[in-house]
Amino acid sequence: MKMERYRWAPGQPITRDYIHDFASVASLYEFNPWEESGERERVAWLDREDRPEADREELVRTLLAYNKKIGNAAAALDRIESLRDRGTLVVAGGQQAGLFTGPLLVLYKAITILTEARRASARLGREVVPVFWIAGEDHDVDEVNHTYVLSDTLAVHKIKLNAEAGVKTSVSRWNVPKEAWDAALAQLEQTLMNTEFKPVLMEKLRAILADSDSLTDQFARTLAWLFGEHGLVFVDSDDPSLRRLESGLFRSIVGRQAELSETVIQAKSRLEEAGYKAQVELHSDQAHLFVYDDAGERILLYRRDGLFVDRKGTVSFTTQELERLAEAEPHRLSNNVVTRPLMQDYLFPVLSTVLGPSEIAYWGLLREAFRLFGLRMPALVPRLEFTLLEGTIQKQMGKFGLEFDDVVRRLDDKMNGWLAAQGSVEVEKLFADAKAKFSDLYGPVVDTVAGLNPGLKKLAETNRSKIVEQIEFLEARAADAFRSQHETSLRHWERIRQSVLPLGKPQERVYNVFQYWVKYGGGWLQQLAEEPLSSDGDHRIVYF
Repeated sequence: MKMERYRWAPGQPITRDYIHDFASVASLYEFNPWEESGERERVAWLDREDRPEADREELVRTLLAYNKKIGNAAAALDRIESLRDRGTLVVAGGQQAGLFTGPLLVLYKAITILTEARRASARLGREVVPVFWIAGEDHDVDEVNHTYVLSDTLAVHKIKLNAEAGVKTSVSRWNVPKEAWDAALAQLEQTLMNTEFKPVLMEKLRAILADSDSLTDQFARTLAWLFGEHGLVFVDSDDPSLRRLESGLFRSIVGRQAELSETVIQAKSRLEEAGYKAQVELHSDQAHLFVYDDAGERILLYRRDGLFVDRKGTVSFTTQELERLAEAEPHRLSNNVVTRPLMQDYLFPVLSTVLGPSEIAYWGLLREAFRLFGLRMPALVPRLEFTLLEGTIQKQMGKFGLEFDDVVRRLDDKMNGWLAAQGSVEVEKLFADAKAKFSDLYGPVVDTVAGLNPGLKKLAETNRSKIVEQIEFLEARAADAFRSQHETSLRHWERIRQSVLPLGKPQERVYNVFQYWVKYGGGWLQQLAEEPLSSDGDHRIVYF
């Protein structure tokens, strides 16, 4: 598989510094991921007997039950069993559950987790289990109920799951009706091109949806089909069995709310003093926890006047009541962006965590929050980034003399230069000159007739406007003729743009994997999962 590195810098300055100048942000993070000493220090911490952690045997039982439920492969179940050994470590990473897996970056995160676990196991001579954390507790359905593919007309087509969740509940608790699944799959089937790979793909997806009650179910089952044979283990953050394991840390979070809030607010100040912008909105009254009411709605909690309340003040708990809830009914509590990383570290012996650029940025707020609960932030590994460059796109780029950097940074300039070379600028200039000369010639006519009879001035100006309108009409027809003459080439320019930067974003943030699967099968994805790649922050161009 031919690849080429490309320096596509992250949009967040703190992430750029984390990758390329760790010393400048070392005070905001815990372990240096680029030095062996950082890894050794993390391993020594994980081997300590006194660090806070969930019951390992119960964790294994919970993971086995969930991964069997989603039909994960025997290789993944074996990796779960290895967690019974106290020396086994974990590389973790996660994402919200998306429709038909969501954008390509989700698969790249899974591949990074697998790659990092393999590399760490080889370095350390220990079992390292790859774990994909599905954020099934998230409730923003509109973020995950759709995916995108490129249609034959070069339009970015949105495939959407048209169903209502009712109350604002977690994605894992949202039961999707069969007709909604069928309609979404029909949209995908109609949009994807017909190829030799399509019938088998559609049959597999249809079988997955038939066994799926929720968006999380279909997401987990699909990823297990794609990566289970590689040993990738899945966990749903909204699994009730997992919640029981989280009870102890939930109680600590409730009991130390004031300290947690002060810790992250101070971290935000330090981060801003260092010249960075916080990626998470923080307020001193946030409790960093959600609670589910009797109807299943996920409600954000705040601390006010010694109580835990919702925004409207209609839900209220004392500290003791919320601690009892954490003890007796932990499935009624849920984490937010601040407490979720802490919970992951409490549940698993996390050697490193695979994160995207924005995640690395917001984790810069959490070092002292980990320490508050006797934990330590793991090393953060940048997710692998790819752009798939198909052979047809490569040829079209070659036709116009384009490098990948041209497409990413200056495609409009390059296209305008090409159009000028074809004569479009000359045509535009010709009509601009004609209008300017006509205006110069007609100006005195208007002045003269106005002098003869002031009432004629308006008529003269109307006449002038009509003549200019006719010139512009001819100009538009000439532009149409030019575009028609160069229609094929202009479509090639558009295909290049839509392939690499759909909706103005990197390809991996928009397109669904099955857009490429129907063309090339799934071998390329499996090959990508087996490539010995290093997570160094560079983007990679994959040539098909």
